[in-house]
Amino acid sequence: MFGVPENAALLPNMAKSPQLNRTEPDLAADRQRALTLIPVSRETANRLDRFVELLLERQEITNLIADSTIPIIWTRHIADSLQLLAIAPEAKRWIDLGSGAGFPGLIIACALADTAGVTVHLVESNQKKAAFLREAVSDIGVPAIVHAVRIEDFVQNYREQVDVVTARALAPLDDLLKLAHPLLKTGTLGLFLKGQDVATELTKAAKYWSIDFSLVPSKTNANSRIVVVRGLHKRPGKN
Repeated sequence: MFGVPENAALLPNMAKSPQLNRTEPDLAADRQRALTLIPVSRETANRLDRFVELLLERQEITNLIADSTIPIIWTRHIADSLQLLAIAPEAKRWIDLGSGAGFPGLIIACALADTAGVTVHLVESNQKKAAFLREAVSDIGVPAIVHAVRIEDFVQNYREQVDVVTARALAPLDDLLKLAHPLLKTGTLGLFLKGQDVATELTKAAKYWSIDFSLVPSKTNANSRIVVVRGLHKRPGKN
């Protein structure tokens, strides 16, 4: 533990140094809350620790997440992502649209890294964010593939079987369903993390889509829901 130097009085300028006043966020308590909420194996926790370390290092030069969420990164971002696994416990082939800093796709890959046959596709068109995802995938050693392309292009050209498609904070639900429709129309499960306006978004989306869905309460935010889409069809006459 660092203490105050005995000769601090002789060094008056030290207290004014921005570098000395800068403190790293204390994430221990938030980490404990997150992993109590969504328990994971020791191996997964170690991978997540390394992911957080990499993200905070890169955050210094690239805006990956809002600075205001750094002190609660474990509950706000990591546990929020991990909760999807309980909805599709047998899924091995995942596609995450608009992965950003890795939520939820890279977190899912960290959790499933020891499961045989898992592949998580991370689709992110922002080149700086895609570069961070590639670095994290390589460094941590998780079964994920980064696609630095537009979502529309990826979805139209994807031909392999997939179990789940995910998205978090990507677009309003009607736009999101349009993006994911080529995947969802084949029976792929959709898991979309939504906030308190989910009812309004569903009402708007229902004008264009016939949706077989359910809502699962979020474990990390009482006002949020996970939209679970099991079937999706365009309504007649709607483009």
